[in-house]
Amino acid sequence: MELTAQQLRGFNGSDAGKPIYVAIKGRIFDVSAARNFYGPGGDYCMFAGKDASRALAKMSKKEEDICSSLDGLSENELGVLLDWEKKFEAKYAVVGRVV
Repeated sequence: MELTAQQLRGFNGSDAGKPIYVAIKGRIFDVSAARNFYGPGGDYCMFAGKDASRALAKMSKKEEDICSSLDGLSENELGVLLDWEKKFEAKYAVVGRVV
């Protein structure tokens, strides 16, 4: 499945009938199994329906960091992102790509 960033926003947990998706480096993960974390009111709900690459790399929940841009990230931050990516791969199915 391929989704635009705008289409991805529709999978943010606000519609209980739809899965919840989070993208990392353009790959979309179905995080519906962790609805308590990524759904409305969850600790990581700000990532739902978005590419959270930069925010995960920076360990940030700031709105301005929740994007796909990796520009200017340090080697350490890129390593942190890789660790997050591996965790997501181990826990959640990849269901598509952001185009």
